[in-house]
Amino acid sequence: MRSSRIPDLWRFVLITLAALVCVAITASLGFWQLGRAAQKQEIFDAIARQQALAPWHNAELAAQVPPVTESISAVLRQHLLHRPAQLQGQWLTDQTIYLDNRQMQGKVGFYVLTPLRLLAPNEGKVIVVQRGWVPRNFQDRMALPPVQTASGIVSIEGRLEAPPSKLMELESGGNSGADPDGQKSRIRQNADIAQWAQQSGLPLLGLSLVQTGPATEGEGLLRDWPQINAGVEKHYGYAFQWFGLSVLVVLLYVWFQLVRRFYLPHRAGKAAVQS
Repeated sequence: MRSSRIPDLWRFVLITLAALVCVAITASLGFWQLGRAAQKQEIFDAIARQQALAPWHNAELAAQVPPVTESISAVLRQHLLHRPAQLQGQWLTDQTIYLDNRQMQGKVGFYVLTPLRLLAPNEGKVIVVQRGWVPRNFQDRMALPPVQTASGIVSIEGRLEAPPSKLMELESGGNSGADPDGQKSRIRQNADIAQWAQQSGLPLLGLSLVQTGPATEGEGLLRDWPQINAGVEKHYGYAFQWFGLSVLVVLLYVWFQLVRRFYLPHRAGKAAVQS
């Protein structure tokens, strides 16, 4: 009788250990998802605080943003990115490039990038401006859509951002970000600002400016830039699923290993004695 109870005891112990391990793992994954949500919310709040700061003008931009030839530390980058700016300068229209395979509002086209030379006394500083998006002519893939660029002094507003994200491209003679025909075309897959500065001789700054505000009539640009979102909802959803699984394991364990194993037999035996 005693020996027959030993396998049952070991099975009970093993099931108990398995349930504890399962609950520990699922609960830890739930808390991990909550931690990820908190991290993303913190980053989003930091970006929102940056965007709410007073905009820099030419002098502040020239003094704060280093040239592309100098490295930007992580602390300085955090201080610079997403900062509003209101600048005055002149477009260097002949240096405009078109970044290929960029999407806006679900359509494929180009990001238009044009360097802006700041006005004196900061004319020694040039910043690459992400001016907006234009559609692509799929019948003639090398045709450039018309973009109107003012020739005089312009005033623009935007926010400081890193250069546009790089897309995967085939090697082109070691020229990262170059077009296949050796920089003869204005259509590029990527924009390497350091290489751009070296090839053009322009004193480009290490960050770019994403131009905001509606495009002027006839400019031909769309500026419906993606909005930064904390994206914490999915992490809360995953956490709910993991915690729900933990609760389910506990309920199943209580029912099958405690209620059905001990409570119901005990109650049935007690009822049988009383009858």
